[in-house]
Amino acid sequence: MQFYGTSPRHDLTYSDVFLVPSRSNVTSRLDVSLAPNDGSGATIPIVSANMNSVTGKRLAATLARRGGLGVLPQDMHLQDLDDAIRWVKAQPVMLDTPYDARPEESVADVLRRVPAVEGHGIVVSDANGDYLGCLAAIQLGSALPDARIGDLLHGALTSLDAEDVTDGKSAFRVMDAAGLEFAPVLDHGRIVGTLSKRSALRSTIYTPALDASGRLRVAAAVGINGDVAGKAKALAAAGVDVLVVDTAHGDQDGMLRAIRTVKGLDLGLPIVAGNVVTEQAVRDLVHAGADILKVGVGPGAMCTTRMMTAVGRPQFSAVLETSAAARELGAHVWADGGVRYPRDVALALAAGGASVMIGSWFAGTIEAPGTLNRDANGALYKESWGMASTKAVKGRFERLDAYDLARKELFAEGISSSRIFLDPLRPSVEDLLDMITTGVRSSFTYAGARTLLEFHERALVGIQSAAGYEEGKALPVSW
Repeated sequence: MQFYGTSPRHDLTYSDVFLVPSRSNVTSRLDVSLAPNDGSGATIPIVSANMNSVTGKRLAATLARRGGLGVLPQDMHLQDLDDAIRWVKAQPVMLDTPYDARPEESVADVLRRVPAVEGHGIVVSDANGDYLGCLAAIQLGSALPDARIGDLLHGALTSLDAEDVTDGKSAFRVMDAAGLEFAPVLDHGRIVGTLSKRSALRSTIYTPALDASGRLRVAAAVGINGDVAGKAKALAAAGVDVLVVDTAHGDQDGMLRAIRTVKGLDLGLPIVAGNVVTEQAVRDLVHAGADILKVGVGPGAMCTTRMMTAVGRPQFSAVLETSAAARELGAHVWADGGVRYPRDVALALAAGGASVMIGSWFAGTIEAPGTLNRDANGALYKESWGMASTKAVKGRFERLDAYDLARKELFAEGISSSRIFLDPLRPSVEDLLDMITTGVRSSFTYAGARTLLEFHERALVGIQSAAGYEEGKALPVSW
């Protein structure tokens, strides 16, 4: 990457900079590879943050199906982490994971899990797990809230045979010819997944992130305290693909000890460590055994670190400096936090990031953990909170006695509850991935880059004023 026409005299964040177009012979966005090649096995440079309100097992599986990587949070109990990893590994690759419901559940109950939108559906099974039928989620929008799901199964929804779903292109054509937007997929009468026309189309564009056994990839986080070795070994035994050693302040002795501990186990898994924002911290953590550095202190939407402590660093400059140091050492950087638009993802990659970690942006999606709620105007939202907030602290230390827990809560910081509204046009994490990767692919073509490595080399970055940033925004209404 080079700065265009000037050199910065101070640290920069994403809104301070822009990409300058260069001579290009890349004629199509589909000629671009977004693979980060950082050892994580991802095929797009998108990682979901290890936050309780962001990454659960469903979001992790959905993200991996489209080539990204979900990081399960360290606050989950070890048994729950084990179950989540094994669940992700058991999910279909070509097909979507069904949303399950029991026939006695009400429409209102099910709408707390999946909204009445196109492309999604509900598989209805009895108490023994036997398949009873399937409903397109859009049907729930016209049903009474107290209606029983089982009573809505009037006639079988047209299904697809698993043997006929061999690839996305043929599946799309079959569904298009039959006028189907959504369908269950059966194998000898047994439900094995669901499929929408858009899912079939996406499978022709995205390459799933798969392990050596052809299963979806998933990462999980461990802290730097307690039985780090025991937890890391348990996660490896469950089948995790990447270990993330995580703490708010990664440039500390405790982090170095934790990395050396995990490295010494020789688990054969990439080790991600952070968070850091300086060249020296990168060098220390890589020498301790880290393969990937998680970079970012304070840029997240739920984070109050900079306002509470004055600690942090503008994210573009942090990524730029740390990625240069990591590159010298054969390591990589994940830019963690601060992205609000696809442009920010492109800029993080231009600065040298291998992947970009997304938190609150993904919290407001169907697949994120938690239930769907409606505000007074009927808008759908999910709750999100910072990982140093009182809410997170209560969950993390729930087994402490009242006195010790109260002491922990006294020093909590961050937002404990925020409403992240679902975008009516993009309610799914896959919809956001479409928008983000489309923008990033275009950024590559403007730079004349076919790969991430070429983008790192060819990106031209300019520095702009606040007025320049505002000029780039679309006008939502007429003059």
